[in-house]
Amino acid sequence: MNLDFLQHKLDERINKGNIRKLPSFTGLVDFVSNDYLGLSGDLQLASRIHERCIAEKVPNGGTGSRLLSGNHKWYEEVEDLMKSIFKAEDVLLFNSGYAANQALVSSVADKGDTILYDQLSHVCLKEGAWLSRAETIAFRHNDLEDLESRLKRVEGRCFVLTETIFSMDGDVAPLEQIVSICEKYSAYLIVDEAHSTGVYGENGSGMLTEMKLDQRVFARVYTFGKGMGVHGAAVAGSKVLKDYLVNFGRPFIYTTSLPPHSVISVAETFKFLSEKDHLQSELQEKINLFRSNWTESSSHTAIQPVMIGSNMKARNVSKQLQEAGLDVRPILSPTVRSGTERLRISLHVHNSHEEIIQLASLLKKLI
Repeated sequence: MNLDFLQHKLDERINKGNIRKLPSFTGLVDFVSNDYLGLSGDLQLASRIHERCIAEKVPNGGTGSRLLSGNHKWYEEVEDLMKSIFKAEDVLLFNSGYAANQALVSSVADKGDTILYDQLSHVCLKEGAWLSRAETIAFRHNDLEDLESRLKRVEGRCFVLTETIFSMDGDVAPLEQIVSICEKYSAYLIVDEAHSTGVYGENGSGMLTEMKLDQRVFARVYTFGKGMGVHGAAVAGSKVLKDYLVNFGRPFIYTTSLPPHSVISVAETFKFLSEKDHLQSELQEKINLFRSNWTESSSHTAIQPVMIGSNMKARNVSKQLQEAGLDVRPILSPTVRSGTERLRISLHVHNSHEEIIQLASLLKKLI
């Protein structure tokens, strides 16, 4: 079997310096993961999850799709819990944020509709748009004038896609203005809360509920593999939307359900967060500390991009930081646009003051 066509594509990436490889566990100081609140390694939380799974004789696997054998009692329990937390009429659990966004966007938009998406939206939102039969158009990142000018020209139903916190730049969408513009033009707004779930809002409910905008948004997507430290995702919205996704959301219909252990993990993590509201303020303290020592920072969130501008230099600076014991990874093109290659630093409650100051000091020397 001739595999030269595959090797040729790999060689192109090798020559450009942007070949991807699976990393090994480094044991270095974590400045790379999305585990902002440190919950993935919290032994008290892990014990609660384990003890409940043992006590309730939880099966190892989902066993089938939720439409067949996989709709265990714990799914409905956690969806009811999330309805209260997210202040939503209804919630549908998904296996991942990628699957949730793809199912939502690809199914609700149809031929004759238009999807406007922020050009820096996560690829799962974009792919959901491309999989639909709607016309898809990008608007300039966080540019309200560009969004409104495009909405003025749209005929028929329109869906607008954005995020609360953007994963590569760590900046925040102008949510109040976007909500108002969408209401003005009767557009259906979909917001991905992946990087604000757990980190913002009462009980980790995200940025939209914190800003009291939750009832003015068509659909919200929450991810549990980042700030929540576990796995899975959910779409929050109306009961009609949930019923629609159960019937038309292909990534929901045609997949085995999450293992019940994962579902219980989500429920127990939300309960745990309700007792640990200090974690959000602790994370903000770490963000403020980094910003005070690295004055080039343009982000007010746990995601702190340090722009480098080339794949080779980004790799080199990352290597030197790792040699100093700090796990900082480069983000290379084509993941980001050529010329915007960067270090993507993630801050966490488990980063000590000394580690954060050391990182900022090394950046001053290396950049």
